[in-house]
Amino acid sequence: MPNNAHTYQTISSPSTSMFKDRGSKHYGYAFPVSSKEEISALIKELRNKNPKANHVCHAWVLRNNGNPFEYSTDDGEPGNSAGPPILGQLKSLDLQNVLVAVVRYFGGTKLGVPGLINAYKTTAKLCLENSTVVSKEDSIQLNLRYDYSVYNEVMRIIKEHKLDIISQDNQVSCTMLVQVPLSMKPEIDQRIKSLKCNSVEWLN
Repeated sequence: MPNNAHTYQTISSPSTSMFKDRGSKHYGYAFPVSSKEEISALIKELRNKNPKANHVCHAWVLRNNGNPFEYSTDDGEPGNSAGPPILGQLKSLDLQNVLVAVVRYFGGTKLGVPGLINAYKTTAKLCLENSTVVSKEDSIQLNLRYDYSVYNEVMRIIKEHKLDIISQDNQVSCTMLVQVPLSMKPEIDQRIKSLKCNSVEWLN
């Protein structure tokens, strides 16, 4: 994989953890994500699965046009005692396109701000330690419209470069949406256009 500004570190699959302190239980969840909509759905699912939890604190770092954007929330805990410690663990590993949420069940004894910071930080740290960190490359979507007569040539390019097909419709006038690594865009663009497709559109 190219080592350039288009690569970043993320996690390959979801992971979990659990940390206890003075009766309070903290359940950690890490997810690879790609959009705010996906994050909102995951947080909603966690809240629905944990209706008696006192807090669902979380933080994320999303990559957009090669730049990281971050967010954290204390979800009712004292200011900066939950979200920022979680976010700090993501940043310490330089992870992007990752969400970490910590679901807390209060155990009856207040932990105080230092205790809360340690609990959320530790839960996030354990969760990410249970994850597999991988390198990925930024990509762009290619929307194609072409006649069925060039279908085999299009598929040859897709297979040679091991591109991911998001969707396709193979009728008289075929359409295909493909995910292309940014480093491959110039070559793919040249080869696809040589086939004289009806429409070649790169989507940001």
